[in-house]
Amino acid sequence: MWIDTHCHLDAAEFAADTALVRQRAAQAGVVHCVLPAVAVSNFDTVRELAHRHGDSYALGIHPLCTPDALDGDLALLDSALARHRSDPRLVAVGEIGLDLFVPGLDAARQEHFYREQLLLAQRHGLPVLLHVRRSADLLLKHLRRIPVTGIAHAFNGSDQQAAAFVDLGFKLGFGGTVTYERSLQIRRLARTLPLDALVLETDSPDIPPHWLYKTAQERAAGAAQGRNEPGELPAIGAELAALRGMAAGDLAAATTANACTALPRLRALLPP
Repeated sequence: MWIDTHCHLDAAEFAADTALVRQRAAQAGVVHCVLPAVAVSNFDTVRELAHRHGDSYALGIHPLCTPDALDGDLALLDSALARHRSDPRLVAVGEIGLDLFVPGLDAARQEHFYREQLLLAQRHGLPVLLHVRRSADLLLKHLRRIPVTGIAHAFNGSDQQAAAFVDLGFKLGFGGTVTYERSLQIRRLARTLPLDALVLETDSPDIPPHWLYKTAQERAAGAAQGRNEPGELPAIGAELAALRGMAAGDLAAATTANACTALPRLRALLPP
């Protein structure tokens, strides 16, 4: 069985067929999806979706949402984490982190929200789902000061940064980019990292695998970008398994176990 450790099932792209998307994933062998929030405005949405489909959720404020976030949103997050403390489907604080790639963002404001959310995760005894985009070293600096564990989502860093996250108890998330032959560093990390460091994700509807991707030229000609969805996870996992020279079923079992280590509340939610 497969676990999608990062899936935005609440995204507008799924509004018309959410139930069918989740049904296709289940038929493909994806037994569980983790649905991270990105802002206070979708806390209730991800929680309700997780309960409706037997999945789990995380609550947090995404770095790309910090320009519109209010300082009081941190207090609202704290309150939500306390209110749903006994909900077994609340498995993490996330999606939180830093994005130093997108221009025009206030890096100091991002860092403030990141640091405060690490403290909330620590206070509420929850792991974190980290957004890591050209920001690994700064994320690691704060993690050394505020020790929590979790998953570094869509990891795309150096060998040294990967090792640092793993040494701090994190698992590293791999998804659609591992299917691209030109993603040399990601594919090499996916092949050479210790097996117990890996978890799988789709980041649906984003980061489509190569078979869904449309080039800029194709899009200019009218082709729609392929929509990623959690049902693609087994095929992504099969490519990663081939890179490592192992059976896809063995990779599914290992990454499922790793996800449960990173997000301990998952164990009680999975089928026997």
